[in-house]
Amino acid sequence: MKQPDAPASSPAATGELIRFDQVTKRFGDHTVLDKLDFSVETGKHVTLIGPSGSGKTTILRLLMTLAKPEEGTITVGGQQLFPADERQVREIRKNIGMVFQQFNLFPNMKVLRNITEAPVTVLGLPKDEAEQRARDLLDLVGLSDHLDKYPNQLSGGQQQRVAIARALAMRPQVLLLDEVTSALDPELVAGVLDVLRDIARSTDITMLCVTHEMNFARDISDRVLMFDSGKVIEAGGPEKIFTEPEHSRTREFLSAVL
Repeated sequence: MKQPDAPASSPAATGELIRFDQVTKRFGDHTVLDKLDFSVETGKHVTLIGPSGSGKTTILRLLMTLAKPEEGTITVGGQQLFPADERQVREIRKNIGMVFQQFNLFPNMKVLRNITEAPVTVLGLPKDEAEQRARDLLDLVGLSDHLDKYPNQLSGGQQQRVAIARALAMRPQVLLLDEVTSALDPELVAGVLDVLRDIARSTDITMLCVTHEMNFARDISDRVLMFDSGKVIEAGGPEKIFTEPEHSRTREFLSAVL
């Protein structure tokens, strides 16, 4: 399988890439994240697990600037994402790619243009170069024969693989994955997870993943964080978390999902 080009170089080539310091996020009277502290190192794959409503997806939304925290700071690649001015936010966002639960492809664009649109319009990449990058990525996700199709001509699993290729086309430093198989029929889940496993193994991209697919989390993670009520209650390598969890809430959660 052909590997995609390496992600763009980072101001922090090694060490910490993402840091949350005392981040609080509320929706009305409900506190979703409660003075959260956590970090992700460059090139590592970190998976967030825990019950629904524990704040996992909110973390990804904050990194994508789809929401703003009430308190605390968020730093990416040594630059402050919150608080920051709009220009700095836009520059940092170029280094962050996200794959959502829903595929969010442009229905009026064929597969190839869905992938090339952002590199051309946002990064200013020449069209020929963007198309070659898109072809390489379609090869990576096993869809090189589908570049001239519209999204409604693809299965859900194929659309999600296009969405993964589209996120990678920006050569982000970090790839955010938000329950990317939750909208798929069960028989399509394995193919999408296999693509993500290949990306995790064949690139040095930093990955921050929210998933209820525990076997997948065990396979790809360098570190697993267990969330409950807006806090990290346990963290460690996948073998420790999945075989010898220390916190009773972690044991309770895993017994329900494994």
